[in-house]
Amino acid sequence: MKYTSLYLKVGCKALGLAMAVVALIALQHGSAFAQSKRPQQSGTITIEQLQVAFIFSANVGGGKLHYKGKTYSFSIGGLGVGGIGISSIKATGEVYDLKRLADFDGGYAQARTGIVLGDKSAGSLWLENSEGVYIRLSAKRKGIALSLGIDGIYIKFD
Repeated sequence: MKYTSLYLKVGCKALGLAMAVVALIALQHGSAFAQSKRPQQSGTITIEQLQVAFIFSANVGGGKLHYKGKTYSFSIGGLGVGGIGISSIKATGEVYDLKRLADFDGGYAQARTGIVLGDKSAGSLWLENSEGVYIRLSAKRKGIALSLGIDGIYIKFD
């Protein structure tokens, strides 16, 4: 029992430190986003994906980009660090500063926080690629998971 208590204390401290790091990254990302020129909404997006995590995380799925009156299907996948559990994600959101369709697919960095228990979830996602395209997602998740970390996401048109 003594060791269980010690492991619990160490685990809680590690989780707290990880949450602080992610919060700092999110604040820096949000502040950089706010300080840049006012972002222009370019389109909307829907995504369905499955995320599995046990310290490292993996996700796979697909979605649709609605841009300039047309709809484009894409696949999404990625790897990351942080979290535990399994969840399905249905997300909707906005795409900002997309000037050309070709700038949408490719690699994105994602900072994520959230918790899922059954069909109750909370959390949000911000993604950014090297072309200056931002995606803000509101996610509805099902499963059981604690999501806290950073991912590399790759989007490819079907």
